[in-house]
Amino acid sequence: MRDGHIHTPFCPHGSSDSLERYIERAIELGYTDISFTEHAPLPSTFVDPTPEQDSAMAIKQLDSYLSTLQRVKKQYQADILIRIGLEVDFIVGYEEATARFLEQIGPELDDSILSVHFLPANGQYFCLDYSPKMFQAMVESFGSTICAYEAYYEAILHAVQADLGKYKPKRIGHLTLVHKFQKQFPCSVSMAERIIHILDEIKERQYELDYNGAGVQKPLCQEPYPPDWVVYEALRRNIPLVYGSDAHCALDLHQGREQMIREAF
Repeated sequence: MRDGHIHTPFCPHGSSDSLERYIERAIELGYTDISFTEHAPLPSTFVDPTPEQDSAMAIKQLDSYLSTLQRVKKQYQADILIRIGLEVDFIVGYEEATARFLEQIGPELDDSILSVHFLPANGQYFCLDYSPKMFQAMVESFGSTICAYEAYYEAILHAVQADLGKYKPKRIGHLTLVHKFQKQFPCSVSMAERIIHILDEIKERQYELDYNGAGVQKPLCQEPYPPDWVVYEALRRNIPLVYGSDAHCALDLHQGREQMIREAF
């Protein structure tokens, strides 16, 4: 029973639930291994495109985040394995800044995830999972939903292939996040070939996949990231899958898991 993708009160767009509340709920649910993977600070020259600019933890909070996790890791060591981690953004155009950050912070971490949340189009960046309204603006900037999907999977491919140094995260976050609003913005062209190519690249590098339950609860998605067919393809390639609740409050822990097990296995 492992959850490899949990956020914390250090998340500016999450809840104020204490770390202890997350941990004790995880124990109640039967988890024996959890990773706190807060959104890592964004590169200093990157401008967060969300209205409140609250996509990630501020750099000034990083030391407190690490020390607080070290404290609870020790406090609960007899009850549950707690891994200190980060969810690191792969942002096209900011690869060098990301590599420098990982070189500095890598030795402090037990676990990490590499995710794509931001895409550039026509000179500006969009947070693709922020809201249907921002997703629509992104689609309009790209020219079509198809182009937006293609750009996302191209960014994921670059993330997998990028040389970010020895501390590069080895788990790729919510592979199909671009499908979050698919009920409102369906893509008329299959992305299967692109996804298969990405899986082959992941296999070659012996990376892992975040098997993320958050999409199950999203009304415009209603499936995990990635969906079942991708899971089967990953298993055929012996790519490790690590369940992630992507919890942003304690009640989010375990989200989607029962449905994922029932439908996929």
